[in-house]
Amino acid sequence: MANPVANPVAPENPGKFRAALRRLLAVAIKEVRQLSRDRVTFGMIVGVPILQITLFGYAINYDVRNLATVIQDDANSSMSREFIAQLTATQVVRVTYTTHSSDELAKLMREGRASMAVVIPRDFERRLQSDTRPVVQILVDGSQPSLAGVASGIAMLPIITRHGEGPYSGGKRMTPRRIEIRTMYNPEKRTAVQIVPALIGVILSMTMVLFTSGAIVRERERGNLELLIATPLSSLELMVGKLLPYVFIGLIQVTIILIVGAWLFSVPVIGHLFDLYAAALLFIAATLGLGLFVSTIAQTQFQAFQLAFITLLPSILLSGFMFPFEGMPVAAQWIAQVLPLTHFNVMIRGVMLRGAELPELWLQVVKLVIFISVMLTVAVARFNKRLD
Repeated sequence: MANPVANPVAPENPGKFRAALRRLLAVAIKEVRQLSRDRVTFGMIVGVPILQITLFGYAINYDVRNLATVIQDDANSSMSREFIAQLTATQVVRVTYTTHSSDELAKLMREGRASMAVVIPRDFERRLQSDTRPVVQILVDGSQPSLAGVASGIAMLPIITRHGEGPYSGGKRMTPRRIEIRTMYNPEKRTAVQIVPALIGVILSMTMVLFTSGAIVRERERGNLELLIATPLSSLELMVGKLLPYVFIGLIQVTIILIVGAWLFSVPVIGHLFDLYAAALLFIAATLGLGLFVSTIAQTQFQAFQLAFITLLPSILLSGFMFPFEGMPVAAQWIAQVLPLTHFNVMIRGVMLRGAELPELWLQVVKLVIFISVMLTVAVARFNKRLD
């Protein structure tokens, strides 16, 4: 008689399956407990989705409002003032400065204090009667994204006047809005010209914060921290000494970006290279200070990477890198003032594209110096606590 074929599903197989399932469940429970003890990771599980939906929902806004605008009203008539009131009523323009000097107007735009300028000529009323000559000239900062499109939208609206030719509307007359738009610093309206200078700050933020966020953590995980503590180095000397190599790495990255940007995209450098590298050096110091502060909070290199990622996302979205800064809500703009990339974008675009000198951007310089001082002070203080 032939031997019966063995049943592939032996009676003990269900027991082995249940045992394997129990082992898998035990590992999963252990991992959940470990995650619950890792406050940084647990916070990211909840915080990152909330952060992203808040930033994308509120901060990113293509409907730009309240653009800082300088008005040069050479006509200084009732009709020119009425025209300015109409511009303000659109809520797109926020009259921040008024001047009668073309040099002062150019200075305000070069320093980045005004994103748009409206020039009303002396013969404004006479031009309203003409069918050929432009009525008003709008100068727009082409180094910032989307602003040229905003100016074009303003130019499509009709001028409502009490005099002159044109169809009636509500008891007043409307004339076609013959507005000349001049895009400053980027007449070809090329996106690469707007993005590449700010991309320097984004790349430096990614690399510098990531490099230094794991600086102290790496020494602890390798067992070298005790050796460093035993040396006569002070906490400040240890911190600064760990940052110096990354300063040179950052300057090398800036040089590479400038060369590639000029070679592939013909991005100009209008200002002085000394001012450009000085601004980059300040920003590198600020990002390194931020990374060092992160390294004093994180317990592991993985936590350091997570915290560095959290700082990177708001910097890209709130700094005016890709979206108009003035299109964001006021609360988001206040948050952006804490981020070094916000101020670096103003500086690097000012030097590279608008030909501004570093002393003209003194306010941004002061803000970065304050940020560096605070980050280094807090990092050194937290490191001393860890030594205790």
